[in-house]
This record gives sequence, structure tokens and C-alpha cells, in this order.
Amino acid sequence: MAELDIGQHCEVQHCAQLDFLPFVCDGCSKVFCLEHRSRTSHGCVQIPASSDSRKSEGSSQYPCTYKGCSDKELVQVLCPFCDKHFCLRHRHQSDHECEKLETPKPRMAATQQLVKEIVESKKSAPPSKVRKGAKNSETAAKVALMKLKLHALGDKSLPQSERVYFQVFLPKGGKEKSKAMFFCRMWSIGKVVDYAASLASLKNDNNRATAKKLRVCHPETGEALPLDSTVDKWLSSPENALYNGGNVIIEYLDDDCCAVEDISYYFT
Repeated sequence: MAELDIGQHCEVQHCAQLDFLPFVCDGCSKVFCLEHRSRTSHGCVQIPASSDSRKSEGSSQYPCTYKGCSDKELVQVLCPFCDKHFCLRHRHQSDHECEKLETPKPRMAATQQLVKEIVESKKSAPPSKVRKGAKNSETAAKVALMKLKLHALGDKSLPQSERVYFQVFLPKGGKEKSKAMFFCRMWSIGKVVDYAASLASLKNDNNRATAKKLRVCHPETGEALPLDSTVDKWLSSPENALYNGGNVIIEYLDDDCCAVEDISYYFT
């Protein structure tokens, strides 16, 4: 199967990060990632020599084309699919409801259906055991939440009311076992995967067809959560819910694998 050719690598030599929505410098016309998009961060050869360079660089602003958004950026952030400019909050396809957003591939749809069937089968388990486990998880999450808020990593610009805190257990074989992180409750699970990977410096080849994919998995069932579902949906789920202050697992899985094995590995 041919690999998907999506995104471009940052042209900073020591970075070379693959970015799905790269930034094009309006000075030197080279491609950069989010971290090196500003002229100063990549040592742009076109930076004006005068002391008024900061003013001249910020004189051009690009308004977000997403309906109802008034944010602007100093450089163009073009969606490679619909070729429209968006702010950083709306640069992903799912965030700006891209008109070129592809429907899930048949294989992914089949995986999601299998996960749904597994979740449905869990509902037939003895109710007393399910309720007891859920109650214990919720209570433990409330206690852990206070500690997580002290040192969790995340986007500091997110309002407190939108933040959801998790102890994220990292893939097997890594140097670190887990990290405390927070995300926006309205984000998709796919966006959580990308953001967690950047915070933990994990290799993320989710855009490559033949590579193992990073997936967020439920801490009690081990099932991979659908990438197009939202965090808020799982927080409000009546069965197998996630909890603010609770745990999640992020692991590399094959395309035909819908759950992690040996959940106890992560919590021992």
C-alpha cells in the first residue's frame, strides 16, 4: 500500500518535524513547523536590519476564514485540502469543518464498528460489578484531580472551565511511564493523540498507511477510542466513562487491532 504524502517537513535542520499544516514564511518562503514559524525562531535571512523590524513584520495580519471567528495570524495558515486560511484554533480539518474532509476509510469504519460491538457487550456484564468499578474510578479521579492540576502539561491559554486532566500512561518501552496532561473537553480524540504525542515527544506516524498508529485507549477495558469522537462524549458516557482526573492509555496499535493487551502493565 502506498504511503500517504501529507504535510511537509520543517526546514530547520535540527528539527525536520513533519507538520500536516506547515507554515510558509512570508520572508524567505521556506516551510516551517509551529515552533519555528516566526522569523526570529528560524533565523530568517529576510529579517529587516532596522530596529523597527518587529513593527514591519506584524503589519500584515491574516484573518481566519472560519465563520464567526475574528482571530488573525501574522503568517498564513493554509489548509492543504481546501486551501483556505485559518487561525491556529481552526487549522485542523475537523476544527473548521473542512469541505474536503474525507469520510472514514472502510477499514477504519469496520474497526469503529467492532469497538462499538465490544462496548455494547460490556453492557451485558453483571451490573453490580460495573457500578462498583465505575464508582471507585470516579472517586479516585476526584482525589487525583487536585494533584494533577499542580503539575499537568497543556495549553495554558485554555480556560479552566474547558480543561480536562488525565494521567496519560505512555507506550511500552519508553523512558517515562506516564505524564500528567490536560486537554480541551471539546477536542476530538484524534487531536488529543496529536497533542499528547507532541508533549511527550512520541513518534507520531498516524499519517502513514503502513505504520502503527498512536491511539488513546480506555484504562479499564483497553479499547481504542474512536478518533472522531470527542473527549466530552466520553466524560458523559453512562458506561465505561472517562473521568476528569482519571487515567488514559496511549499506545501504538496495528490498524486491525482495536485494544491494548495486558492493561495491568501500565498500572504496576
